[in-house]
Amino acid sequence: MTSQQQLTVHVKYNDAEYTFSGGVEEVWAALNKFFSEFIPAFQIAKALVLSVDLQRLAEDCKGLIGFADDLPYLLVSKEKLADNDTLALHLLTAHLGFRLGMLKTDVLKREELQAKLGKNPKITSTRLGELVKAEIAEKTSEGGYRITSFGIVQMQREWLPRIKAKLGS
Repeated sequence: MTSQQQLTVHVKYNDAEYTFSGGVEEVWAALNKFFSEFIPAFQIAKALVLSVDLQRLAEDCKGLIGFADDLPYLLVSKEKLADNDTLALHLLTAHLGFRLGMLKTDVLKREELQAKLGKNPKITSTRLGELVKAEIAEKTSEGGYRITSFGIVQMQREWLPRIKAKLGS
Protein backbone atom coordinates (compact mmCIF):
# COMPACT_ATOMS: atom_id res chain seq x y z
CA MET A 1 0.00 0.00 0.00
CA THR A 2 1.22 3.46 -0.72
CA SER A 3 0.32 6.60 1.15
CA GLN A 4 -1.85 7.67 -1.81
CA GLN A 5 -4.32 4.85 -1.18
CA GLN A 6 -7.34 5.47 1.02
CA LEU A 7 -7.79 3.50 4.20
CA THR A 8 -10.84 3.29 6.45
CA VAL A 9 -10.65 1.87 9.95
CA HIS A 10 -13.68 1.50 12.20
CA VAL A 11 -13.02 1.22 15.95
CA LYS A 12 -15.63 0.29 18.54
CA TYR A 13 -14.71 0.54 22.23
CA ASN A 14 -17.58 -0.07 24.68
CA ASP A 15 -20.30 2.36 23.57
CA ALA A 16 -18.02 4.63 21.53
CA GLU A 17 -17.48 4.12 17.83
CA TYR A 18 -15.04 5.96 15.59
CA THR A 19 -14.23 5.73 11.90
CA PHE A 20 -10.90 6.97 10.60
CA SER A 21 -10.51 7.52 6.85
CA GLY A 22 -7.74 8.95 4.76
CA GLY A 23 -4.23 8.14 3.71
CA VAL A 24 -2.33 5.41 5.51
CA GLU A 25 -0.14 7.84 7.46
CA GLU A 26 -3.13 10.01 8.38
CA VAL A 27 -5.21 7.05 9.62
CA TRP A 28 -2.20 5.59 11.44
CA ALA A 29 -1.62 8.89 13.23
CA ALA A 30 -5.31 9.19 14.15
CA LEU A 31 -5.37 5.62 15.49
CA ASN A 32 -2.25 6.21 17.55
CA LYS A 33 -3.76 9.37 18.98
CA PHE A 34 -6.98 7.49 19.75
CA PHE A 35 -5.16 4.71 21.59
CA SER A 36 -2.81 7.04 23.45
CA GLU A 37 -5.42 9.61 24.54
CA PHE A 38 -8.90 8.21 24.36
CA ILE A 39 -8.44 4.75 25.87
CA PRO A 40 -6.58 5.94 29.00
CA ALA A 41 -9.22 8.64 29.49
CA PHE A 42 -11.93 5.96 29.31
CA GLN A 43 -10.05 3.82 31.82
CA ILE A 44 -9.63 6.76 34.19
CA ALA A 45 -13.33 7.60 33.89
CA LYS A 46 -14.26 3.96 34.44
CA ALA A 47 -12.16 3.94 37.63
CA LEU A 48 -14.21 6.88 38.94
CA VAL A 49 -17.62 5.36 38.21
CA LEU A 50 -19.22 3.94 41.32
CA SER A 51 -20.23 0.38 40.58
CA VAL A 52 -21.62 -2.35 42.78
CA ASP A 53 -20.30 -5.89 42.89
CA LEU A 54 -23.46 -7.82 43.77
CA GLN A 55 -21.61 -10.87 45.08
CA ARG A 56 -19.42 -8.74 47.34
CA LEU A 57 -22.45 -6.78 48.53
CA ALA A 58 -24.24 -10.00 49.49
CA GLU A 59 -21.10 -11.16 51.30
CA ASP A 60 -20.83 -7.83 53.14
CA CYS A 61 -24.46 -8.16 54.29
CA LYS A 62 -24.07 -11.66 55.75
CA GLY A 63 -25.34 -11.76 59.30
CA LEU A 64 -27.20 -8.47 58.93
CA ILE A 65 -29.95 -9.29 56.43
CA GLY A 66 -31.59 -12.40 55.07
CA PHE A 67 -34.48 -13.71 53.02
CA ALA A 68 -37.06 -16.33 53.99
CA ASP A 69 -40.20 -17.25 52.09
CA ASP A 70 -39.35 -14.55 49.52
CA LEU A 71 -39.46 -11.85 52.19
CA PRO A 72 -36.57 -9.67 53.37
CA TYR A 73 -35.56 -9.52 57.02
CA LEU A 74 -33.05 -7.73 59.19
CA LEU A 75 -31.18 -10.29 61.26
CA VAL A 76 -30.26 -7.74 63.90
CA SER A 77 -32.54 -6.11 66.40
CA LYS A 78 -33.62 -2.64 65.34
CA GLU A 79 -33.24 -1.63 68.99
CA LYS A 80 -29.48 -2.02 68.57
CA LEU A 81 -29.40 0.24 65.51
CA ALA A 82 -29.85 3.95 64.93
CA ASP A 83 -33.02 4.80 63.00
CA ASN A 84 -31.04 5.83 59.90
CA ASP A 85 -29.09 2.55 60.00
CA THR A 86 -32.31 0.56 60.21
CA LEU A 87 -33.93 2.42 57.31
CA ALA A 88 -30.80 2.24 55.16
CA LEU A 89 -30.45 -1.49 55.83
CA HIS A 90 -34.06 -2.06 54.80
CA LEU A 91 -33.50 -0.09 51.60
CA LEU A 92 -30.28 -2.02 50.94
CA THR A 93 -32.11 -5.30 51.56
CA ALA A 94 -34.82 -4.32 49.07
CA HIS A 95 -32.15 -3.48 46.48
CA LEU A 96 -30.29 -6.71 47.02
CA GLY A 97 -33.48 -8.79 46.98
CA PHE A 98 -34.60 -7.12 43.77
CA ARG A 99 -31.23 -7.57 42.05
CA LEU A 100 -31.16 -11.24 43.10
CA GLY A 101 -34.66 -11.77 41.71
CA MET A 102 -36.25 -12.44 45.10
CA LEU A 103 -38.30 -9.25 45.24
CA LYS A 104 -40.44 -7.56 42.60
CA THR A 105 -39.17 -4.06 43.34
CA ASP A 106 -36.37 -2.22 45.12
CA VAL A 107 -38.77 0.54 46.21
CA LEU A 108 -40.30 0.66 49.66
CA LYS A 109 -43.22 2.90 50.58
CA ARG A 110 -42.90 5.27 53.52
CA GLU A 111 -45.62 3.34 55.34
CA GLU A 112 -43.69 0.06 54.93
CA LEU A 113 -40.54 1.70 56.24
CA GLN A 114 -42.46 3.22 59.14
CA ALA A 115 -43.80 -0.22 60.11
CA LYS A 116 -40.31 -1.73 59.85
CA LEU A 117 -38.81 1.09 61.91
CA GLY A 118 -41.59 0.96 64.48
CA LYS A 119 -41.66 4.73 64.96
CA ASN A 120 -44.28 7.38 64.32
CA PRO A 121 -44.77 8.89 60.85
CA LYS A 122 -43.01 12.16 61.74
CA ILE A 123 -39.81 10.43 62.91
CA THR A 124 -39.83 8.12 59.88
CA SER A 125 -40.30 11.05 57.48
CA THR A 126 -37.56 13.04 59.19
CA ARG A 127 -35.08 10.14 59.03
CA LEU A 128 -35.94 9.41 55.40
CA GLY A 129 -35.44 13.10 54.62
CA GLU A 130 -31.98 12.89 56.21
CA LEU A 131 -31.10 9.85 54.07
CA VAL A 132 -32.30 11.64 50.93
CA LYS A 133 -30.35 14.79 51.84
CA ALA A 134 -27.23 12.65 52.37
CA GLU A 135 -27.93 11.04 48.95
CA ILE A 136 -28.08 7.58 50.53
CA ALA A 137 -31.69 7.20 49.41
CA GLU A 138 -33.91 8.79 46.81
CA LYS A 139 -37.61 9.44 46.71
CA THR A 140 -39.26 7.98 43.63
CA SER A 141 -41.87 9.75 41.53
CA GLU A 142 -44.49 7.41 43.06
CA GLY A 143 -43.53 8.53 46.58
CA GLY A 144 -41.56 5.44 47.56
CA TYR A 145 -37.90 5.23 48.53
CA ARG A 146 -34.93 3.32 47.19
CA ILE A 147 -31.24 3.27 47.96
CA THR A 148 -28.98 5.11 45.52
CA SER A 149 -25.82 3.69 43.94
CA PHE A 150 -23.87 6.18 46.04
CA GLY A 151 -25.79 4.94 49.08
CA ILE A 152 -24.84 1.33 48.36
CA VAL A 153 -21.17 2.25 48.04
CA GLN A 154 -21.35 4.28 51.28
CA MET A 155 -23.07 1.39 53.02
CA GLN A 156 -20.32 -0.99 51.92
CA ARG A 157 -17.44 1.33 52.77
CA GLU A 158 -18.62 2.95 55.98
CA TRP A 159 -22.02 1.96 57.32
CA LEU A 160 -21.86 -1.87 57.23
CA PRO A 161 -18.42 -2.05 58.90
CA ARG A 162 -19.58 0.47 61.54
CA ILE A 163 -22.82 -1.46 62.17
CA LYS A 164 -20.93 -4.77 62.44
CA ALA A 165 -18.37 -3.24 64.81
CA LYS A 166 -21.18 -1.79 66.93
CA LEU A 167 -22.87 -5.21 67.10
CA GLY A 168 -19.59 -6.99 67.75
CA SER A 169 -19.94 -9.14 64.61
